[in-house]
Amino acid sequence: MSFELPNLPYAHDALEPHIDARTMEIHHGKHHQGYTNKLNDAIKGTDNEGKTIENILSHLDMDNKAVRNNGGGFYNHSLFWTVMSPNGGGNPSGELADAINASFESFESFKNKFAEAAKGQFGSGWAWLCVHEGGKLDVCGTPNQDNPLMPGVGCGGTPILGIDVWEHAYYLNYQNKRPDYVEAFFKLINWEEVSRRFAEGK
Repeated sequence: MSFELPNLPYAHDALEPHIDARTMEIHHGKHHQGYTNKLNDAIKGTDNEGKTIENILSHLDMDNKAVRNNGGGFYNHSLFWTVMSPNGGGNPSGELADAINASFESFESFKNKFAEAAKGQFGSGWAWLCVHEGGKLDVCGTPNQDNPLMPGVGCGGTPILGIDVWEHAYYLNYQNKRPDYVEAFFKLINWEEVSRRFAEGK
């Protein structure tokens, strides 16, 4: 079974003014579609055909650049769209909030660490909030389309929040001002979805 580009859970312009409609159209319809198509080509006729993307990435041969880059691109963006919402922002609550306080001392401390991972990622890549078995949280960055599901990458665990810091994610609106984009991202975070992923991943 081939992978399919997931639909956006909102309209292209729904995240404005923080992320503009044109960026969303290109990012989802061109970049994510491209990763999806190339992933399908890379796994066709191999042992990976028919497996879940999580299974493929967690057992990945890291020398297989086609699956590494395009599988990562497919998975990362599929998560990225869902952890943003037009009604996002604010602070997490419940068990996730407790876990953030336990792992980082405070929400502000987590926010600073996550923002630093995003702003400090050299070149293209991602910043992640991951959950380990038992509920401990960790923040890390990964280059290109790598993610913590892959063997020996990042902080390990299961990604529950990710921000794309490739220039195609923000350049039309923010040019080289990545810190402004990272700050705007916090106004979009869908904490309900992140909480759901936390409960599932711990």
